[in-house]
Amino acid sequence: MAALWMLVFLSFGISGSQLSNCSYYGLLKHLNLTTSSQVLQIMRPVHSWNQTSKVSLDMVMYGIMDVDEKFQTVTSQVWIETRWKNEFLTWNPPDFCGIDKLTIPKSLVWVPDVSIDEDASDTGSIRSDPLLILMSSGEMVTTTRQRLTSTCQLNLSLFPFDVQRCNITFSSTSYDASSLKLGPAKSSSVITSLSDQFMITQGEWKLQNMDLYQYDHVNGNISVSKLRYTVLLDRKPMLYVINLILPLLYLLILDLASFFIPASSGEKLGFKVTILLSISVLLLILNDILPSTEDKLPMIASYCVSVFTVVWLSLLETMLVGFFTELSGRRSSDLSGRASRRVHFSLFFSMIRA
Repeated sequence: MAALWMLVFLSFGISGSQLSNCSYYGLLKHLNLTTSSQVLQIMRPVHSWNQTSKVSLDMVMYGIMDVDEKFQTVTSQVWIETRWKNEFLTWNPPDFCGIDKLTIPKSLVWVPDVSIDEDASDTGSIRSDPLLILMSSGEMVTTTRQRLTSTCQLNLSLFPFDVQRCNITFSSTSYDASSLKLGPAKSSSVITSLSDQFMITQGEWKLQNMDLYQYDHVNGNISVSKLRYTVLLDRKPMLYVINLILPLLYLLILDLASFFIPASSGEKLGFKVTILLSISVLLLILNDILPSTEDKLPMIASYCVSVFTVVWLSLLETMLVGFFTELSGRRSSDLSGRASRRVHFSLFFSMIRA
């Protein structure tokens, strides 16, 4: 009988311990996360000091907000997912009623210090999730949504039919390549497909492709792991064709048609001056778009300068023709006046002689 009561007591004890392990608090207590531990916060989560921490990073671009040609910057909306493994925070899910993941604050554990080399954003543009997901295998997942303003060397030689290549490079500021290794979790085709799928706004640009490059940058004796996203942006030129290229072409045709205006009407010179002023207004609009530091003259700038030069020469030709026409008219009037005076004098002398 005593043995039976002992068996019942042990059964209740085992079931009670299993129920205590079925709570998140029990799991946090098992992982020593109920209190803040500086060791978990500041040390890389590896068993051996010479073991490399592998950090997987994926970036999805879901908005192209602005491309500033003057300041050579690109503003976009990006979603960044970062994954790494903490070897000290693992558990067996069957021992905790099947709990296979936890959501914990970032402040409790070590987080890789990954930054963007081309970042020109203010600190208020980052909306980092204060929580992260901890898997039973020790894998940690954190997400960041950011309105990213990055520098980009824009090549505007084919503007507005240009395709821009902008780099977004991730790297660690504190760890070298032997301690922390960056790499993508998804391929470039998957990242491009996800970006196209979740794209909410593109403006005058279309996302063409996103390429991934993982490499080690060597600076002296220090090698730093870097992950570079190369974003290909294709401009939609229709707005500039309608507002700049076609008006300039129409003004040039009007200037050529002005040769059919009779010079005697007096409207030809004023008409050409009006065309030249219209082209000057379009050049001012173009000046507000293109940067003044461009090494190579953009194609549209050459086009505008050519049209302006042709119209200016046409205006100069009209002025010269008018000047020489008036000059020849004065000379012919002077000659006819002299001839009439000679006739009058000859008639006068002939009458006196008679």
